[in-house]
Amino acid sequence: MKEKKSTLQEGAMRYGTAMGIFWSIKFILFPLGMKMPLLLMLFFFLTIAVPIVGYYFVKRYRNDECEGYISFSRAFMFTSFMYLFAALFVTIVHYIYFQYFDNGLIINTYNEMLNQLTITANGELESSIQEFQTALDMIAQLTPIEISLQLISQNIFYCIIIAIPTAMLVMRNKKGI
Repeated sequence: MKEKKSTLQEGAMRYGTAMGIFWSIKFILFPLGMKMPLLLMLFFFLTIAVPIVGYYFVKRYRNDECEGYISFSRAFMFTSFMYLFAALFVTIVHYIYFQYFDNGLIINTYNEMLNQLTITANGELESSIQEFQTALDMIAQLTPIEISLQLISQNIFYCIIIAIPTAMLVMRNKKGI
């Protein structure tokens, strides 16, 4: 019996779910890193690894589902959909975190850092500190759903940008075509 190949959307869902789990684990490290700097450093390293993991997933899709060949447009669509499904997955984690667990931890930590910076800063940083304080005050006013929607829009925007070079690196045309 011949093995049925998955569609682009099925593959993107499968790999997008794996990427979403990766992003969720990465996100959990961020608030924990507010108290343990080593975890924050791990969060940043994993953030840098996102395009590498994405490349690996698209390459696996190309080799396993597309017989080793994939056009730029198909690779771009797959990568974009994979990141879209990952963004949807991690948005649920964002919402749950901000609704039930955060209780102002992130904003309060940034305010503490800003207060320490204000004490040690000289006059030239005051306008920047004030702008950052204004931005923090605006973020503190957001509801968990608004924060989650903001984060999903950022994830989708940046990931579509990442999808372009990923598709260029992964694409491989059949010889003789």
